[in-house]
Parts: sequence; C-alpha cells; structure tokens
Amino acid sequence: MSLPTGEVIGILADNLRIRGSVLPISRRKVTRWARGLDLPHGGETVLYTGMMYQLTPYIEGLVKAEKRLGDSPLAKLTWLGRKINRVVNISAFMARPSAKLRAVYNEVPVNVALLLKAAGVEFGYLYKDDLYSGALAHDLGVDEVVADHARKVYRVFRKRGVRRIITIDPHTTNMLRSVYPKLIPGYDIEVKSYLEMLAERELVPRTSLSGEAVIHDPCVFARYEGVVEEPRRLLAAIGLTVREPERSGVMTWCCGGPVESLYPEKAEANARRRVEQLQEAAPWAAEVVTMCPMCFVNLTGAAPDGVTFNDISHYLRRAHVS
Repeated sequence: MSLPTGEVIGILADNLRIRGSVLPISRRKVTRWARGLDLPHGGETVLYTGMMYQLTPYIEGLVKAEKRLGDSPLAKLTWLGRKINRVVNISAFMARPSAKLRAVYNEVPVNVALLLKAAGVEFGYLYKDDLYSGALAHDLGVDEVVADHARKVYRVFRKRGVRRIITIDPHTTNMLRSVYPKLIPGYDIEVKSYLEMLAERELVPRTSLSGEAVIHDPCVFARYEGVVEEPRRLLAAIGLTVREPERSGVMTWCCGGPVESLYPEKAEANARRRVEQLQEAAPWAAEVVTMCPMCFVNLTGAAPDGVTFNDISHYLRRAHVS
C-alpha cells in the first residue's frame, strides 16, 4: 500500500524549499567522490553532478521505508510527519544507505571526471555549490518551488562565473538545458552531457573490450534531449556489440521512475516488464548498459540473479582510462 500521495509530494517539496533538495544530504557526502582527483575549484566550464547519483541510494532507502510504513497503521499519520519534517529533517532518518552502496553510485562521477581528463577537456568542479537541480520535484509537478529553486541555482552559476556545464545524468541535463531556460529570463548557460562531449572528441580506446551488452535508453535522454546515437557510438568504438531491446531509442520503455516514491508497487511492476524486454533482446548476454541512476536502481531491483547492470561510464573507463 502506498502512502498518501499529496503528503509525500508535500514532504519532498518542503525539503526542496527549506533545505535545497528533495532528500537533503550533507555537502560532505555530495562532494566525497571528488576527493583525490585534484579538480580545479570552479571556472567557466564545470562538471555538474546535480547530486543525482549521490542521492539515488538515499532515495532507494526512502522508498523501502515508505513501503514499510504504507503497510502499517502509521500511514495515516503521514500528514503529521510532514509537519514535523518542516522543523526536523525526518527523511534523513528514513534513508541510511550503507557506505558500500554509496560507493557504487559515487564511482560514476569519478569515472566521468577521469574520462573527461582523458579526452583533454578542461573543467572544474563547484564542490559545495554543486546543487540539486530540482529534477524529481519538477517531475512531480511542484512548479512554483522548482522555479524558485532554479533561480537560486542560476544565481550560483552567475556568482561563480560559470558559462558551460557538463552534466552526468539525463535528469540534470534536461533540467539545466530545457527546463531552466523556460523559468529564467536571460538564461545563458551552455549545457552538454558528458556523453555528447566524449562522442565529439572521438577518443581512441587504450584497451578494446569484447562481448555483447543490451542497451537501455533513459526516457529523459532519448525522448527529451535527443541523446540516442552518442552512447551507441561510444560503446561500439570500444569494441562492444550493442543489442537493442524491443523498445529502444525514442520509443524506449520506462524503468518505472520517478514515481517509485509515490507508487512503489507500480514502479516495480514496470521495471520487471522492462527487465524482461532487456533479457529477450539477448538471452545469452548477461550485461545491460544504463546511463541514468534512476534506471539503474529500478532495474537492478527488479532483475533476477545472473543479470548484471552497469552504468555506461563503467565500460568507457575500462577502455579509455584503465
């Protein structure tokens, strides 16, 4: 049983308005992935995570907690939880992922930074100013809160002298490239996904990989941002044979997100159907390529034993960096 939809959306919107993220985590946890990489502070071109990969294990924990609460008498007190959350961040107590799980997601921005360095791209990082984009709140229709938050983020870009942004995930790409310009008059930030950047550079791999992998297109990349051919070119260039599922490209099948925080059972059913499609594409291949943290978490949670999901950066790093 799901928790009351309105109250859950309200809690997420309150968090974004009060604490700058739908699920607030400390600056230390947001920027931990960058330790030891010696990335310059800021600059005109910056790598921007939008906190999506760092947040995903916490969102996963929150969804599991919601499932437990939804099946208990406490579900009727969600309205009270929202009132308390405005004063004390109770969502932080509901989602406590392990260090091992956090490390899995933190590996992706590390991979991206190393790949951009290998491609000769000059970029910096905003560290404490690497703010959440507001993606989930936008998907849930909390328009006024998202607009206010977008203006705050843009003010940070202006203050730090940012002119170009390299994004890591499809949701942050969509927010900064397609949504923000509609909300902010005079928005003038150039935004590209790191996959687009790498495809333009036409890197020659240090090591060629072999084998086959089934590709899963995130809805937001394929349908909204037109990022379809770039990941396929990058994978083919490093030696992987890419297999296409029944629904791919702009006709891709959704992983079940972002409604897992509202309707976890429906999201899980959608994810299971997508996993079936991915398996049918190449029954003999056990590897699936993702390029979105929400897709990764939803699909891995619905997958049977023996099916491996890896972010695309995992393969690209193996070929181009180590």
